[in-house]
Amino acid sequence: MLHYGPQELQEFLQHAASPPLLLDVREAWEFDICHLPGSVLMPMSQVPSRVEELDRSRPTVVICHHGIRSRHIALYLDHLAFNTVINLAGGVERWASELDPRMPRY
Repeated sequence: MLHYGPQELQEFLQHAASPPLLLDVREAWEFDICHLPGSVLMPMSQVPSRVEELDRSRPTVVICHHGIRSRHIALYLDHLAFNTVINLAGGVERWASELDPRMPRY
C-alpha cells in the first residue's frame, strides 16, 4: 500500500497510463458536499459486501475526509491482494487545502 499526498496523487493521475479507480469511502452526505472529479462512492461500511465489484488489477486510490477511513480500507484491499492501492494521505481536506481552495470544506 502506498500513501500519496495531494501533490503526489495529482502527478500520478496526470501520468497514469490508464485512469485509476478513485474510491471515495465517505458517507453520501459528505460526498455530496465535495469530492474529487471522477470519484466513485462506496461508503466504508459497504466495502466488505461490495468488494467483488472492484477490479483487483486496476490501481485504486482510496479517499476519505482526513485519510483515516481510507487508510483502513486501503489496508483491507491490500490484504485482499489488490495490485496497487494508494491512500490519499490527509484526504479531501488536505486536497482542498493544498490544491483546490475552491473545493467546499466541512
